[in-house]
Amino acid sequence: MSWAIMHLLALLIGFCLDLLLGDPHWAPHPVRAIGALIAGLEKGLRRLFPKSPAGELAGGVVLVVFTLAIPTGLTAGVLWVCRQASPWLALGVESVLSYQLLATKSLAAESRKVYDALKAGDLDKARYAVSMIVGRDTAVLDEAGVSRAAVETVAENASDGVIAPLLFLAVGGAPLGMLYKAANTMDSMVGYRNETYLYFGRTAARLDDVLNFLPARMAGVLLCLGAAAAGYDGKNAWRIFQRDRKNHKSPNSAHTEAACAGALQLRLAGPNFYFGKLVDKPYIGDDQRPIEPLDILRAGRILYAAAFFALLLFCGLPLLILLFP
Repeated sequence: MSWAIMHLLALLIGFCLDLLLGDPHWAPHPVRAIGALIAGLEKGLRRLFPKSPAGELAGGVVLVVFTLAIPTGLTAGVLWVCRQASPWLALGVESVLSYQLLATKSLAAESRKVYDALKAGDLDKARYAVSMIVGRDTAVLDEAGVSRAAVETVAENASDGVIAPLLFLAVGGAPLGMLYKAANTMDSMVGYRNETYLYFGRTAARLDDVLNFLPARMAGVLLCLGAAAAGYDGKNAWRIFQRDRKNHKSPNSAHTEAACAGALQLRLAGPNFYFGKLVDKPYIGDDQRPIEPLDILRAGRILYAAAFFALLLFCGLPLLILLFP
């Protein structure tokens, strides 16, 4: 059996494992290991390189090189050793790695906690639950603000938590999937435009923009298809996606939010507080109706539908072509 077929089968198995198991917080996870690696490298590199724009830029480049090389190299090495022992062992290990790089169920489950708290009337618990999955300040959010934050994070993370990993895993197996996840984790930790990371995190942020350029746009289209398949307004999703997908400073962040906003006939984004400061952001979508907690579950259904379309496109069709040429 060819390597291409093996890693596509591993992706298929990993996708199913993710839907069944989600992300058990008690289990070891490569993303947490990558996070620890980034934190350790940052601490050492800031000591090694001078505290100046040029020094921090250089340190940031070294951070990117090592953060990509170590997890990707280890993954490729482990799979090579497993293949020498048994192709079935390699399939099993790559399936588990693929599962750990996907976040379909965990994204839906974490947002479901927000919905459950709102349904129970516990706004403080809902604020806490949503603070675990968003970067904005949540202490002052009302029920509508909490619901909006949860819907937005499901939509935004549909790309870098589900669609993009599926694409990279399909193209290059677990090693390429690990490279993507390392870059994405690095951006989430150091890719900020603030005093601390303006120079040190610039290379990581630019790399994440490049890696997500195609996946973000594909994810927007897939969410439009997922919205129609899940029974929501697919036509409006496509209209808002085309109109508002660039309403963000990041070249990639608004594509999936625009599709989700259109599908649910909501207005998302807009001004929000981050680290105590009001950040003025453009709105995405039209205010056709008030947002409600049930929209969190609706966004989750659209996420699942889009994920299945992505699996069919990136994994199912290539497998059929390779197995039945």
